[in-house]
Amino acid sequence: MSLSGFQFKMHYKILHKLRKAGATSEDRAVTIGEAELDFQEQMWLDYFAGVFLGRIKKTEDRRYYIQ
Repeated sequence: MSLSGFQFKMHYKILHKLRKAGATSEDRAVTIGEAELDFQEQMWLDYFAGVFLGRIKKTEDRRYYIQ
């Protein structure tokens, strides 16, 4: 599955913010607020945290990290 330009941009922005927040493992997962995601990024987050590409993961308590 390939990304369109806009999807790629949003995916990159979310990955960058999660890395910046230190969310590099399940133990270090962060909330949306801790990652400082804007509204548009939040709307895309569940799409990217699902099965899509498998890089962003979501914990049961709605924290996110990069695998």
